[in-house]
Parts: sequence; C-alpha cells; structure tokens
Amino acid sequence: MAPADRTRETPCPLHRAEELTLGGRTAKIMLGDALYTLRITRAGKLILTK
Repeated sequence: MAPADRTRETPCPLHRAEELTLGGRTAKIMLGDALYTLRITRAGKLILTK
C-alpha cells in the first residue's frame, strides 16, 4: 500500500488492555467458535493464546 493510501484507511478501534481485563491480568476473547485468552505479563507484555 502506498503511503498516500494509508490516509484513507478507516480508523481501527482502540481498546486499553487494562479495561479488557477489568483491572486484572486476563481476558477471554471469542472469535467465531474459538476462545482465546489475552494475558498481561508481569513485564507488561501481552500474550494471546488459543
């Protein structure tokens, strides 16, 4: 994609991980029939597992 095309992209939603986890360390996310776990590590990184 050319740089000029990027200005026409639809903005994507922004979600804070802390809000998704309700202040905890994990959140469950459904995609179709698959259940994923989003985890915030002690180092402040995100891990998404199926």
